[in-house]
Amino acid sequence: MKIKICFLFLIVAISSCNKKVEKEASKVKPNIVFIFTDDQTYSSIHALGNNEIITPTMDLLVKEGTTFTNAYNMGAWSGAVCAASRAMLISGRSVWNVNNFRKNWIKKDSLNKTWGKLLETNGYDTYMTGKWHVDAPANQVFQHTKHVRPGMPKDTWDHWKMVAKFDSLSKTKNPDYEAIMPNGYNRPKSINDTTWRSFDTSKGGFWEGGTHWSEVLKDDAISFIDEAKTKDNPFFMYLAFNAPHDPRQAPKEYFDMYNLDNISLPESYLPKYPFNEDIASGINVRDEALAPFPRTELAVKTHTKEYYASITHVDAQIGKIIEALKASGKMDNTYIIFTADHGLAMGRHGLIGKQSLFDHSIRPPMIILGPDIPKNKKTNVDVYLQDAMATSLDIAGVEKPKYIEFNTFLDIAKGAKKTSNYHAIYGAYKDAQRMIRKDGYKLLVYPKIEKVLLFDLKKDPEEIHDISKNPEQRERVKTLFNQLLKLQKDMDDPLDISALNKTL
Repeated sequence: MKIKICFLFLIVAISSCNKKVEKEASKVKPNIVFIFTDDQTYSSIHALGNNEIITPTMDLLVKEGTTFTNAYNMGAWSGAVCAASRAMLISGRSVWNVNNFRKNWIKKDSLNKTWGKLLETNGYDTYMTGKWHVDAPANQVFQHTKHVRPGMPKDTWDHWKMVAKFDSLSKTKNPDYEAIMPNGYNRPKSINDTTWRSFDTSKGGFWEGGTHWSEVLKDDAISFIDEAKTKDNPFFMYLAFNAPHDPRQAPKEYFDMYNLDNISLPESYLPKYPFNEDIASGINVRDEALAPFPRTELAVKTHTKEYYASITHVDAQIGKIIEALKASGKMDNTYIIFTADHGLAMGRHGLIGKQSLFDHSIRPPMIILGPDIPKNKKTNVDVYLQDAMATSLDIAGVEKPKYIEFNTFLDIAKGAKKTSNYHAIYGAYKDAQRMIRKDGYKLLVYPKIEKVLLFDLKKDPEEIHDISKNPEQRERVKTLFNQLLKLQKDMDDPLDISALNKTL
C-alpha cells in the first residue's frame, strides 16, 4: 500500500515538474533575424511576379511567410536615401524628427533608445554585421559587431565631382568629363564597352579584403548562429547586406545566368525624365551618373543584368544563413523579417537611382515569417518598412516606447487586423519632392516648379499616366493636397508648400 502511495506521489511530482518545465519553456522569448538588402526594389523577386530574375531563397521566404506588397520608405533629407532610411529604422523616429535626433546619437541616453539597446535591455543578445551607414557607433548600439561596412566601397566620385563641378555632361562645357569619370560610371556606351566588368575582382569594391562582402556577411552570420545555438538567451541579428547597391559585383557564374536578350525594358522606360533637374535627381546625383545621358536601351539592360546577378548572389548567401538557422535547432522559435532600405529605378522613368518618390524607388520587398505567421500569404495593407523595429519589439513582448513613431504589423501579418495603421503614406525627398498615397492614388508634388501629378495606382501601377488635369479628378487633387499639408504638419516637415494650393 505504501509503495502504491509513493508511486502516486512520484507521478504527481513528475507531472508537476513537467508542467513547470513547459511553463518555463513557454516564457522563452523568440529569436529575431532581420535581413536587410540595399537598393532592392519590390519587383525584384521571382515569386512576386518577376519572371526574369532568379531568387530561390527569397521565393522560399514568400512561400513560408507573409508578404507585405505595399511597404514604403518615408523619404530622405539628402541623396543618401539609405542613410535616412536606416536612421529611422534604428531610432523609430520619422524622417524629419530623426534628422534632428541623429545629431545627438553619441549621447548615452540617445543610444539607449535605439533598436539594439531596447532588445538588449529585455534579455536579447544583439548582433550586427554588414552595412551600417548611421551616425551612431554600431558597437554602442549592438553588443556584438563584425565587419561594419560603410555606405558603399570606395570610388573616385568625389574627385570627379570636384573637377567636373556638374556644369553639364556636355563636351562643350566639360571636354574632359569622360576622362575624369571613375570606373563604373557613365557606361556602357556600346556593346563592346569593357571599361567595367562587374565580376572583375581586381576592381576592388565588394571584393576589397579578398572575399565578396556578401559572402563575408554570410560567414559572420553563420559563426554567430553556431555560438548562439549553445546558449539559452534569445538573440537579435541585424544582417545588412551592401548588395545589390552599386558597384553591382558578383562572381561571374551569377552574371552568366542572365542574357541581355532576355531582359526586358521597363514599361515606364524613358531616355530622360522631363523633370529630372527640378526634382533634384539630375546629373549631380551620383546614382544617376552610373549610366549615360540620355538613357539607352543597352545601358538600362546592362545595369539591370548586373542588378539581377547581384541579387541572385545575395539570395544564395541568405539561403546558407537560413540553412544554418535550421541546423541550429533554433528555427522553430525564430522570426525572420526580410526587407531593403528602399527601392531603385533601374531605367524606369529615365532614372537609375532611388532619389524619387515613384514606387520603384521608395517601395522595397517586405516579408515576415515565424512560428505563427501565415504561410504563402500576401497583403496589400500599407506599411512603412521602418515598422520592422516596432514589430520586433512586439514579437519580443517589449512595450513600445512613446517616442517610437512607427507601428507593429505583427497583428496584420497574423490576420487579426485588416487595415493599415496609417490613414495615408507620406513621402519626402529633400525640398524638391513630396508625396501622399491614399486609397489607391498617389499625388506627387514638385514644389520648385509648382507641379502636381496624380496617378491611379490600381489602373496604372507603373505611374505613367498623369491624370491630375482630368476634370473629374480636380476635387481628388485638392483633397489629397490638403491631406498632404496635414501630414507635413504631423511629420514636422520644414517645407512649406501651402502656396501651391491656389494653383490647383
